Amino acid sequence: MTWSPWEIAAVLTGLGFLLLAIRENPWCWLSGGISTGIFLVLFWQANLYMQSLLQAYYVSVSVYGWWHWRRGATGSGPLAVQSWPLSRHVMVTVLILGLGIANGYLLGSNTDSRLPYLDALTTWGGVLTTWMAARKVLQNWLYWLVINAAAIYMYLGSELPLTAGLYGVYFILAIFGYLRWKRSYQQPSD
Repeated sequence: MTWSPWEIAAVLTGLGFLLLAIRENPWCWLSGGISTGIFLVLFWQANLYMQSLLQAYYVSVSVYGWWHWRRGATGSGPLAVQSWPLSRHVMVTVLILGLGIANGYLLGSNTDSRLPYLDALTTWGGVLTTWMAARKVLQNWLYWLVINAAAIYMYLGSELPLTAGLYGVYFILAIFGYLRWKRSYQQPSD
């Protein structure tokens, strides 16, 4: 099995993104932007079309995340971690499932996508969850646990073993991210 140097670069910068994000360091968005730019091409070549489009979205969210984390919600300083009520999470989950199923059907009917429903569900989950991360919503890490587990299966089935390994690391680090952001959320603001 040969590993592409581009996949290695994407994995390393992707890992950099997550490690910096856990520490609430805005430089995570630069590392993530580089990683997603590379993955955009790799996923297209692997016939994971929605994952490729997702990477284009991630590049744009990297710019938004960088700006938003540095300016904060009011423009007066770094953004604080927030928590959403259960009703908003129900709405987000229904939206992900609805968009994922509809998009999966379209992919399965009109393309040679390898895993159309899984590709679509993880893509729409990633879209909404990345936006949550850019807004520093604590529970984004819990969504990532589910998305990353599904992505591991999808990438193994698409002959992207390093990428599957990266998502295995992402799965583990999402636990640490959640715990760290929870501590940050519980600390009183100055």
